[in-house]
Amino acid sequence: MAGAYDDRDGQIWMDGALVPWRDANVHILSHALHYASSVFEGERCYSGKIFKSREHSARLLESGNLLDMPIPYTVDEIEAAKAEVLAANGLTDAYVRAVAWRGAGEDMGVAARRNPVRLAIAAWEWGAYYGDAKWQGAKLDIAKWRRPSPETIPTAAKAAGLYMICTMSKHAAEEKGCSDALFMDYRGYVAEATGANVFFVRDGEVHTPIPDAILNGITRQTVIAMLRDMGIAVHERHIMPEELADFSECWLTGTAAEVTPVGQIGEFHFQVGQMTRKVAESYEALVRA
Repeated sequence: MAGAYDDRDGQIWMDGALVPWRDANVHILSHALHYASSVFEGERCYSGKIFKSREHSARLLESGNLLDMPIPYTVDEIEAAKAEVLAANGLTDAYVRAVAWRGAGEDMGVAARRNPVRLAIAAWEWGAYYGDAKWQGAKLDIAKWRRPSPETIPTAAKAAGLYMICTMSKHAAEEKGCSDALFMDYRGYVAEATGANVFFVRDGEVHTPIPDAILNGITRQTVIAMLRDMGIAVHERHIMPEELADFSECWLTGTAAEVTPVGQIGEFHFQVGQMTRKVAESYEALVRA
């Protein structure tokens, strides 16, 4: 599948039924378009099985609740819809996007309780998120924006509005020849990339930011459990920017990113070393098990 995302063959599940890809549209006065009342999940299907599928469906519902936007489907119903989409499009290895939003209705102001909450699920073939960087080591810029305090927005939700500064920061990074950007949080601690969590290695041990102002990624949790099963110490803690000079290896984790080595962040350089390669290979084996 190729071409613009609104002009492809296939089927998309919307509000309980499959519709032709090109007909999967929403009205211009949908609340989400004006006020960011939208949450989503990105998932990968390997050999016909979506990795951590139920966890993603449960998080989607929790994200909706955190935005005071209850999604009118159960985990089982969302699971069935994802299976229907994959089958209808003949996909066994794919990226799956579930998105819920407040649609058009009687309200067109900030409040939107009378507007329906809608749900759609699409799937398509998608290769490595960072292209060749997945094997060679990504180059990251340092974003000028900071991840916000959980007192300003529900940072535990996978909410569309939280990605506004991600888009701007990734555009700025790409203009500098980088693959992505690394954020600090509102306190100045190392936070995450625009769509992935970050890990560092020092003296054979792993360090990663505490998810107290960032999304606690499902891939992040999976990799931490995997490392601990290997007997590798993992320190979840606040990391200062100046500590980047002390780490030997670095990688990103995310459903789209999977496990992607990092070769450079700003002026700091890292090896695509033995532990990074081991984690990437172990994760690849796990998702296809």
